[in-house]
Amino acid sequence: MRVLVADDQPTLRSAVRFLLEHEPDVVIVAEASDVAGLLACAVKHQPDLLLLDWELPGLHTTGSARPVINSLYASCPSLHIIVLSGRPEANRHALAAGASAFVSKADPPERLLAALRRVKTMSE
Repeated sequence: MRVLVADDQPTLRSAVRFLLEHEPDVVIVAEASDVAGLLACAVKHQPDLLLLDWELPGLHTTGSARPVINSLYASCPSLHIIVLSGRPEANRHALAAGASAFVSKADPPERLLAALRRVKTMSE
């Protein structure tokens, strides 16, 4: 599974990279810190999975993340998106915008790994 990590916090990107390096069949192909970088990386690397920070700079420019998510799905048809957020109440909005799953940044790492495995199963 080819993974793109999009978060404006370098510490969180490093922690996710460290966590996923130990997962079989998972490769982080790129990282992005804003929406412009995210869109460029998605087109270039064609990831299977995007770990998307719900507070990523530029994501809600139009008041909704839906246009960005639609653009991602248009350029990467087999993409699955797991939204990460420090605000658990964002869950409903993220799923309504088209995300495959939601994980709170306050959750233990096992919750992210479980979501990744569920999405991986959906891809097979």
